[in-house]
Amino acid sequence: MSILVCDDTVESRLVLQAMLRAGGYSDVTLAESAREAFSYLNFYEPASTPPAVDLILMDLLMPNMDGIEACRLLKATEHLRGIPIIVVTSKAETKDLQTAFDAGAMDYLVKPVKRVELLARVRSALLLKHEMDCRKARELELTKGNHALQLALQEIKVLQGFIPICANCKNIRNAQGYWEEMMVYIREHSHVEFTHGICDRCMKVLYPDLDMPETDHPPGMPSPF
Repeated sequence: MSILVCDDTVESRLVLQAMLRAGGYSDVTLAESAREAFSYLNFYEPASTPPAVDLILMDLLMPNMDGIEACRLLKATEHLRGIPIIVVTSKAETKDLQTAFDAGAMDYLVKPVKRVELLARVRSALLLKHEMDCRKARELELTKGNHALQLALQEIKVLQGFIPICANCKNIRNAQGYWEEMMVYIREHSHVEFTHGICDRCMKVLYPDLDMPETDHPPGMPSPF
C-alpha cells in the first residue's frame, strides 16, 4: 500500500514516515506542500497515469494552499477523487473538522499524532479503499458484460410477425417499403446462409427428357406437387 504524506514541517513528515514504516507501511512518499503533492499525483497532467497512491495524509495548515483547498481540488478531479484523505491538524475545533469533511476528507488526526491512533485510522482507510476498488472492479466487469450482451443482442436477427410477400413473384416488401428478393431479405434478417440445388419439380421442368426417379417427401410434409 502506497501512502503520500503532505506536511510543510520537516519534523512532522519524518515522524509520520517513521511511524508508518514501523507499522509495516514501507511505501511512503513525502511532500512539503500541496503543490508538490499535486505534482507527484500528476494533478496538472490529467492525461498522464497517476502513481498508485492508496492514501493521503494531508496537513490542514500549510502556506500558499492549505489542506482544505487541497482536499477540495483533489476530490473535484476525476482520476484522483477515489484516493481517501486523512487530514492531520493541530486544530481540533469542530468547525475546522466539519470544513475538512465537507471538502472531502474521510478522517482526521490531531497533532501530536499518536502511533496507535495513526495506524488504526490508516488501516481503516486502506481497508475502505480496498473495498471501494473491489466494488469498482466488479462494476467495471458488469458494465463490460452488459456491453458485450448488448452487442450480442444487436447481432441476433430474428424473423417474426407478418411479412408482406408478393403472391406472384414471392418478393418481400421490407420495412422501407421496397420489394426485394426473398433470399436477400432472409439473409439480411437472419444468420442463414443458402446453398443451392434443384428440386424435383423444377428438374422436370428444366430437364423434361431426363429420367428422374420418384422421390418420396418426408412424412407429415406436404407434397411439392
